[in-house]
Amino acid sequence: MAIGEELRSGCLWRGLLAEATATLVFVGVVLGASAAPEPLAPALAGGLAAGGLACALGGPQANPALTLALLCTRKLGAMRGAATLLAQCAGAVVAAAAARLALPDDARLVTRVSVTGTAGRALAWETFATFQLALAAFATAERAAPQGALALGGAVAAGALAAGPFSGGSMNPARSLGPAVVTGVWDDHWVYWLGPVLGAVLGAIAYEFVFAPGASREKLGACLACRDVALVETPSPAPSSPSTRAPPAERDQGAA
Repeated sequence: MAIGEELRSGCLWRGLLAEATATLVFVGVVLGASAAPEPLAPALAGGLAAGGLACALGGPQANPALTLALLCTRKLGAMRGAATLLAQCAGAVVAAAAARLALPDDARLVTRVSVTGTAGRALAWETFATFQLALAAFATAERAAPQGALALGGAVAAGALAAGPFSGGSMNPARSLGPAVVTGVWDDHWVYWLGPVLGAVLGAIAYEFVFAPGASREKLGACLACRDVALVETPSPAPSSPSTRAPPAERDQGAA
């Protein structure tokens, strides 16, 4: 599709609105829950929000790391990907601004490296947590909504609980960007981009080219050669949804 034609497409703008809305809701829920003294609250809130958004809005990514993983596996075009990233970041900044106005203490809004840890350790945990999230997101893109939403929400909660003591358990660059913009606190902010993006890309590659039912060396070669992956992908409908699998280029990974 030509760029001009895509810009006039209502589907594109609805998708961008869904991404901005989903990111606003997800980040807002997590930031609101972060006001609680218990570290369990943000993890559970994020998991529940991700699962709910996957059912309500048809599986928006709501996470720049997952969007970049889709770009790297050639499941998303460059222009749509760039527009999606902007929509996600805008939604996160709006959510963070609202949370800062609503909450009495904004110190908990910003994701931070543990005072007893290091940036390197936080980076490793962010990478690992987002890796398992991306595996779940790419796998559940082929599942029915209730089943996929449950797995996706569980992956978000599990990752947040595992990485939380070391890095705050972001797994989502937009979740860290919004509070950094509104508070001006950018300490170790690079950790929350590099870690999640690296983890998401590794998770996407692992699923698409190793674990997916249609994985093959030809599919990997097509991706590396910048050819259409759909031309060599082996159809493999999910057992729970034998006739509703979307074409690879049109599949979205769920909110996180």
